[in-house]
Amino acid sequence: MGGNVRRVVTGHDADGKAIIISDGITPVVFEIPQRPGYSANEVWVTNSMPAQINQPGEPTQRTRTLEPPPNGTLCRIVVHPPESTWIHKVDRAAAKAAFAAYGSSHASTAEEDNPPHPFMHRTKTVDYGIVLSGEVYLVLDKQETLLKAGDVVVQRGTNHAWSNRSNEPCRMAFILVDGAW
Repeated sequence: MGGNVRRVVTGHDADGKAIIISDGITPVVFEIPQRPGYSANEVWVTNSMPAQINQPGEPTQRTRTLEPPPNGTLCRIVVHPPESTWIHKVDRAAAKAAFAAYGSSHASTAEEDNPPHPFMHRTKTVDYGIVLSGEVYLVLDKQETLLKAGDVVVQRGTNHAWSNRSNEPCRMAFILVDGAW
């Protein structure tokens, strides 16, 4: 389920006419051993605001990180796997290792005592999260809520985690925008 996101990218031909410049599976997919079944398909990345429309090269071929570049954006499709069979095995070290594998060890807040979820984290971003299929809990420091297909979250730099307590994968689209405190 993870690596099968089709990405169609448009552009212009020599005459300035709109064309499809690529059509295929996303070239970058991240998986994290500490979170069996998790995958993140990097769809597109911008490096500045305003975004460069004719950005050269493959923008997803970059150093692995949760966040977009400074002043940039990131579009990603994530699969949150059911966690009931393995989440109890995740300790602070495993949670930190998972974020380190993603190039964002600084985002992990696993050092807190008794966090509501071992994968609690915080990034300096505004995230638009859209549940495409399945369901997932948005876990915050003092609250949580169940999200289902069609629900949208505006996640504004808060400490949070995603917890799939169902028996089916949850697929979400995320658009992350670099932010400031």
